[in-house]
Amino acid sequence: MSKEKFPVTPATRRLREHQIAFTGHLYRYEERGGTAHSAASLGVDEHSVIKTLILEDERRQPLIMLMHGDRKVSTRELARVLGAKTITPCDPAIANKHTGYLVGGTSPFGVRKIMPVYMEASILDLPLLYINGGKRGFLISLPPNEVQRLLQPTLVNVAVED
Repeated sequence: MSKEKFPVTPATRRLREHQIAFTGHLYRYEERGGTAHSAASLGVDEHSVIKTLILEDERRQPLIMLMHGDRKVSTRELARVLGAKTITPCDPAIANKHTGYLVGGTSPFGVRKIMPVYMEASILDLPLLYINGGKRGFLISLPPNEVQRLLQPTLVNVAVED
């Protein structure tokens, strides 16, 4: 492991607390650069970069959705799967309150509020995934089974081409 200093975040603390090995990756954050920018910066496939999305149902109940960087969530299909009327993205300020993270630096680990977690099932097929480590410009890589072990997400099939 390199001697580079990585941020200590609620996400990295949570992973260490559960003895989950991960590798940190710093890159220059770019506003609205998204997963295309982070994947290009790290030289990895955007499909392996996982977005952490904070969504809510019609009752404003929040949830976490993990999705491939090169795919979108069919909110209509997710609502159908969950038995909700609608699923929409949370307002960034509300997402910040729920997670404790700034949008662009949202990790599914170490969030402030306990929320149900949903994960696109095909993420488990990846040998390694890259996911936000709790700070803009900081991704961590780890095997998908470790994400599944810690978060215990409900697996769904709601991806559509981006």
